[in-house]
Amino acid sequence: MLGFAEGMFLVLSVTEFILGLLGNGFIGLVNGSSWFKNKRISLSDFIITNLALSRIVLLWILFTDGFLVVFSSKAHDSGIVMQILDIFWTFTNHLNIWLATCLAVLYCLKIASFSHSMFLWLKWRVSKVVVWMLLGALFLSCGNTMSLFNEFKIYSVFKGIDGTGNISEHFRKKRNEYYLTHVLGTLWNLPPLIVSLASYLLLLLSLGRHTRQMQQNGTSSRDPSTEAHKRAIKIILSFFFLFLFYFLAFLIASSSHFLPNTKAATMIGEIITMFYPAGHSFILILGNKNLKQTFVEMLRCESGHLKPGSKGRFSLW
Repeated sequence: MLGFAEGMFLVLSVTEFILGLLGNGFIGLVNGSSWFKNKRISLSDFIITNLALSRIVLLWILFTDGFLVVFSSKAHDSGIVMQILDIFWTFTNHLNIWLATCLAVLYCLKIASFSHSMFLWLKWRVSKVVVWMLLGALFLSCGNTMSLFNEFKIYSVFKGIDGTGNISEHFRKKRNEYYLTHVLGTLWNLPPLIVSLASYLLLLLSLGRHTRQMQQNGTSSRDPSTEAHKRAIKIILSFFFLFLFYFLAFLIASSSHFLPNTKAATMIGEIITMFYPAGHSFILILGNKNLKQTFVEMLRCESGHLKPGSKGRFSLW
């Protein structure tokens, strides 16, 4: 018999899981069909599509993990099951974060305008910079996942000592070593957070300067360049704050073994964690003209206000 907490956890996790699949599935379907039809895809749409696909995988991992927490906590805490979930979670999570960071850098270099030589050098080579970032993201995700095996090794020794009930100096040493390894593993998420923050600040500075120039020239503040700035800032800012929220939840969920009520901490952490890949997909849809217009046309078609097959003009910015 499930308790109130477990029941609420299942309702919330299923809701977030379904919404996340719908939002990210819509992104993948629209961009994928456009890619198949036109035989080409822009770099931004390529990143967004892969971001949506990685989030679908991440949602499945989180949902499976939550299902095991409620219905089979022993299997969830057993060595092999926990290790398999951690490996897939770590790789997909880190890749997901870096893909969103690459998107933030792409928006920043395409839209922001500065006269600094380093920024201009990056702006002129924006495609190569982002492609190398994508390759680096894949490499770093693999490296972060490989670092788990050392943590698993220490954890197995740590649990073996704990099972004997003998609290010795060796036990304390292994416990502190495991804590340190776990904390260092979470630091892999700091570089993309810093890069995203830098992109957001650069866009804000560029928007402020651009707005002042528009006011001095008497030009409307709703020109295409200003609107592009604002759209990119909304997407990056939403990612930044959702990622901060997600990072704290990830710490709670991944550190649940260190907390007094392990099961409750895991459930709370995973509910908050699932909100990030589910919620940010709809922000991406609303912030991208192509996706937003397709979504609106789909709703109109469903309500009978638009004939199926009608097309609009799509533009990234």
